[in-house]
Amino acid sequence: MSPRLHPSTHVPAKTSPGFDANLVEQVLQDALAHGSRIHAITGLQGSGKSTLAAQVATLARARGLRVAVLSIDDFYLGRRERQRLGSQVHPLLATRGPPGTHDLDLACATLDALREGRPVRLPRFDKLADTRLPPSRWRWARAVDLTVFEGWFLKTPAQTQDELREPINAVERDEDPDGHWRRYCNDALARDYPPLWSRLDRLLFLQPPGFETVPQWRWQQEQSLQARAKAPALRTMGAADVQRFVQLFERVSRQALRRLPGIAQWTLTLDAQRRPVIGPGPA
Repeated sequence: MSPRLHPSTHVPAKTSPGFDANLVEQVLQDALAHGSRIHAITGLQGSGKSTLAAQVATLARARGLRVAVLSIDDFYLGRRERQRLGSQVHPLLATRGPPGTHDLDLACATLDALREGRPVRLPRFDKLADTRLPPSRWRWARAVDLTVFEGWFLKTPAQTQDELREPINAVERDEDPDGHWRRYCNDALARDYPPLWSRLDRLLFLQPPGFETVPQWRWQQEQSLQARAKAPALRTMGAADVQRFVQLFERVSRQALRRLPGIAQWTLTLDAQRRPVIGPGPA
């Protein structure tokens, strides 16, 4: 059964300035010590990966490095493309996020240009408008020394067909009863994403206590997004919407929890307040 977030629940947005400076230093040193050009940070929704990526970039720039920060979220397919998938393949593919809803050619080409030091525009996705910003609004990056790439399911392997058979939550049971959507996402994960994963030099996994914390963390994230919104009309995602939205990610998230500790070079365990738990450092 999926964890619940009651629609009337109010969870204050996280007020912490971010991760401890010593940890940020350690993440940067890990990247530099291993010669990473594309250093990846992964974690489930709301785990703090964007915050940590920004902190690492700030520290690196203070040391004189030229840094780019990107998210796999910046490579979501636009709303029109996802609507086409939703009408031609399965309605759930109109919602951004799960495997199969990213422009992987653009992602690979962008990372290749960054690795080679070539000038490249950095795509950006507007989550409140639910579409990618036009290329004219993408910032140029030139001669980058380090790229910090973050995302929620980086290097997560696909499941077996047997694992896909039974629905794991209400969305799968009611909106994907024949399993077509989850098979499509899983096939995309197995077939289309490994070329992107191969471009990531090292991977840090921010491991939550369990999937049960994700709805609360994602609701906090939504409140922060809404607080920064300039157009109130775009504030459309309430707690009930977040609860359903999180279920679209539950299957791959649980697979990440099972498999990424054996794949990432560094797994950093977090408690329910996103505080790192002391454990082994990077491999």
